[in-house]
Amino acid sequence: MSGKVYINAAFPSSKPFQVYFFMKNKYMRLYYTPGELGDEILTPLELVSTGFTSLAGTPFAEQGIDCSFNTEGSEAYIFSYNNCAYIDYAPNTGNDRILVGPTTIDEMFPDLKNTWFADGVDGAFRSTRDKEVYIFKGKQYARINYDTKKLTQRFYGISEGFPVLKGTIFENGIDTCFSSHLENEVYLFKGDEYVRMKVDPHGSQDTLMDFVIPIVEGWPELKDILPLS
Repeated sequence: MSGKVYINAAFPSSKPFQVYFFMKNKYMRLYYTPGELGDEILTPLELVSTGFTSLAGTPFAEQGIDCSFNTEGSEAYIFSYNNCAYIDYAPNTGNDRILVGPTTIDEMFPDLKNTWFADGVDGAFRSTRDKEVYIFKGKQYARINYDTKKLTQRFYGISEGFPVLKGTIFENGIDTCFSSHLENEVYLFKGDEYVRMKVDPHGSQDTLMDFVIPIVEGWPELKDILPLS
C-alpha cells in the first residue's frame, strides 16, 4: 500500500461499542459513541502481530488486513488481498487463534470463484438478517451467507442497491465499513471521509444519519494518527 492511508478495515468487537480499526499492518481498538463525541482510544496503534499473535507470519500481519467483518461471539473473517481466514480475536485476552485458514477467498467462499471478489474485497458489514453479510468491491456489492458460503443476492451497483448513496463519494466504492452496535446502523469510510447510515435490510429505504464529513472531524481522537503515510 502506498500514499496516505486512513482506515483499511474495521469490525465491531463483541464488547459493547468497541471497534477495531486496521491501517496497513497496524491496528487500534476504540470505544465509540454513535452520533456523539466522547470516543476513546483503548488500544493505541500497534502492529497487528503484537495484538494478534496468532497472525504473526501470515499475510494479515505482514501485508495488513484490508477487509473484515464480525460474526458470532468474538469471531470474525479477515481478508488480505486474495487471502482469507476465520479467527477468534478473543478481545482483551491475548488468546486469539485462527479457526480456519489462512486460505484463498475462493476456497473459503466458493461462490466468489471466478468473480473479481476472489482477488480481494474492499469492505464488508454484517447484516441483521440471519447470517448475511454485505460485501463491496469497486462500484459493486453483493450479499453472502457466511455460514453456507452461498451468495444470497447477485452483484449490483452500489447506487442501485443503496439509492441514498447516489451523488456521494460512496457510490463509486467503499474503502471499509462496519456494523454499529446499534441495530441496522453502519459506518462507511472512503479516503478521509465517512458517514453513518441506517440500513433497510433487503429493502431500499436506507437513510443517511449524518452528513459525509472528514474522519478526523467525527473521530477527533484520530487527528494525530491519520493519515498513515
